[in-house]
Amino acid sequence: MHAKEKALEEIVLKKRVLLKYDEFLQNRKIIEEELNRTLKQYEGVLQRLLPGETPQLGSANLQEIVKRLSEKNKIIIRSFRMLEPKEMGGFSKVSIHIEFNPINSILNLSQFIYDIENHEKELMISEMDILVFNPRMPNNIQGSLVVTGLMTSIKTKGKGGQG
Repeated sequence: MHAKEKALEEIVLKKRVLLKYDEFLQNRKIIEEELNRTLKQYEGVLQRLLPGETPQLGSANLQEIVKRLSEKNKIIIRSFRMLEPKEMGGFSKVSIHIEFNPINSILNLSQFIYDIENHEKELMISEMDILVFNPRMPNNIQGSLVVTGLMTSIKTKGKGGQG
């Protein structure tokens, strides 16, 4: 009698498992579509990250972007300094500190800041120190900015390569 009960329980459990598998098979198309949509979003995020295998290469790419934007907006950069990278979840935050020579156009500076903040890569200005010698006539402006970009973390890359 005991063996018969066990067999019936086992049959019920196996029917439940089969129903669950059947449900997965029927939802397969929906699940695959969601997976494809998620992969496209992931690829979109990756496109916005700075390229580079190391934080130093990411910083070099960030420096090149800032250099191009400064030339476009007629901002003369006096110095670039790479700051210590920081880990944030699955990302590395790389930052550079830039100092720019005095400029005589607030329009050029505002366009430069706008171009950084709205660049195709995920860039932000995390610190800004602006010095205006005569606030009534802001025609001599100098200062410094810390520009930050995101890249994939070294730890994340290592895990992805082993899979």
